[in-house]
Amino acid sequence: MPQLSKGGKWVFGWAIVGPDMDVLIPTQAFQEYGFHEDAPVVFTLGSKRSGGFGIGHKEKVASSLICSRIIGEGLIGKEMHIYLRPTVDINPGEQLLVVRGSNLALGFLLRGPIVDEARLHPELEVYQS
Repeated sequence: MPQLSKGGKWVFGWAIVGPDMDVLIPTQAFQEYGFHEDAPVVFTLGSKRSGGFGIGHKEKVASSLICSRIIGEGLIGKEMHIYLRPTVDINPGEQLLVVRGSNLALGFLLRGPIVDEARLHPELEVYQS
């Protein structure tokens, strides 16, 4: 998992939103965040700068300072997929940068300086359903 710039975020790669609004969670991220099939998760609002969203364990996020950023709930699907909720303002075919966020939520970024830097790195893996 590369760190794109000194002191910057660590990234897992790109996730492409499928036609059914599903996203494949990179294996390393899935394991690092302790996700499991059928586990309840919450979607959190991404920052104004980066857009996108985060996903985290429901019980962990709900009892944290970022609980006010919860915008929906879901379940981890089969084969490390997550189906996006309508409250997540993302469209099929969009490319999201998967980043190590806090210990609470895995980030899926849509835009901003981190995404711009990642576009300069063709070696990043692409995850697609």
